[in-house]
Amino acid sequence: MSDFRFVVETAVPPFQVWGALLDIERWPEWTQSVTSVQRLDDGPLAVGSRARILQPEFIPAVWCVTELNERDHIFTWRTGKPGVKLTARYVVERTARGSRVTLTRRYGGLLGPFMAYQLKDLNWQYLTMEAKGLKAHCEKALVR
Repeated sequence: MSDFRFVVETAVPPFQVWGALLDIERWPEWTQSVTSVQRLDDGPLAVGSRARILQPEFIPAVWCVTELNERDHIFTWRTGKPGVKLTARYVVERTARGSRVTLTRRYGGLLGPFMAYQLKDLNWQYLTMEAKGLKAHCEKALVR
């Protein structure tokens, strides 16, 4: 398995979830899967924007935004080392009760399938943390 996918639903409207996702420097406030995020460029997040991310049990990685679709609420970015490419994608959809967020990770490259297998438990743990943390963060703001 080289792909991981986790879906969470929230009572919050898509624009609010989308805003939280794009505020990448604040991710450590709502998910324990991210220790720190440092933007490597200025201005709003856009295709080509880069950030250095530190996560527990991983070496620091520079992620580059490859897709940012405001209308459809799709955000994709990639990182990699020789032989391994990792793509993370977030899709926020409107539902009758709020939003559905789909988080995916895809490993590619020659060593991608091996790394996905080796890190499968950690990937599921981090996707779960991110999804549940995002939901709690957004719904907390809804209560205020």
